[in-house]
Amino acid sequence: MKALVNTAPLAMAYRDEPMAARLADDEVRLRIDAVGICGSDMHAYHGHDPRRVPPIILGHEFAGEVVEGPYLGKRFTGNPLIACGACDYCVQGRSNLCSNRSMVGMTRPGAYADFMTIPAKCLVAIPAGMSATHAALTEPAATALHALHMAQRASVRPIQESRVLVIGGGAIGMFMALLLRNYGVRDVSVAETNALRRASIEQHAGAHAFDPITASGPAENSCDVVFDCVGAKVTRNNALKTVRHGGVIVHIGLQDWASEIDMRKLTLAEVTLIGTYTYTMADLRATVTGLHEGAFGDLGWVEERPLANGARAFLDLHEGKSAAAKIVLIPH
Repeated sequence: MKALVNTAPLAMAYRDEPMAARLADDEVRLRIDAVGICGSDMHAYHGHDPRRVPPIILGHEFAGEVVEGPYLGKRFTGNPLIACGACDYCVQGRSNLCSNRSMVGMTRPGAYADFMTIPAKCLVAIPAGMSATHAALTEPAATALHALHMAQRASVRPIQESRVLVIGGGAIGMFMALLLRNYGVRDVSVAETNALRRASIEQHAGAHAFDPITASGPAENSCDVVFDCVGAKVTRNNALKTVRHGGVIVHIGLQDWASEIDMRKLTLAEVTLIGTYTYTMADLRATVTGLHEGAFGDLGWVEERPLANGARAFLDLHEGKSAAAKIVLIPH
């Protein structure tokens, strides 16, 4: 089969790769019809993720059709986090925190390929008539949905009444802005350094987008909820600076793995700081329905490219030449 392989930092090769000869008893083989480029794939591409070691087939935002195993001929997206189902977290319904989890595109070959195997328990059905490209957006959109639910549980007032700052206009930031609009939040600002993405955010999400380097955004101590979709030292500091007393910061991105923050403000201002990781199966099922029913808009900002040209897509994202917050690769 053909696959796009991360062979070294800043290097992707479209080449022939062996296909798994046999399935495990609980697995299916998917023909991949669409697969998105995630920020974590970009981290691996940059050589910044020690969990993803080249040569490796990345890709975990997928949609496809079962060609071998149970559910033959049916279309699915799925949960790339493969949970054990037996640990305390799985029993509690928090499979995203599974103590024994593995992951597509990290501990096993991913979806930048013609075919991929995955346990059948991870599959999420695609509604009839839904495009493969839209279905492949389920994983990143579910990350935004999960984070929003966590913010709602921690906020004193309804999210609709809140002034919200989203830091980062990549896929997660774009999905967050679109979701907030769908939930009826009127005051949303998005901090994004890429001018092409700022224009796309304003056009498709109807949010105020600004360059945090050259323009002033929300004032200090002014936002009820801040979503940090980047997770760098500077964005963490900006999130804590901007959040108001008693407000909520939801930390999603992991660009920098560690940095100091202003613990004095966090404490004296009684700020709630929440770390959020991925999604549950319930989030994924709700998200694929939401995408199909228009909860995230018309998705016209998503760009499709052939998987064979995937190396160029990674380079364009690296160089900031793409206006699209999400590029979806098409193998066939």
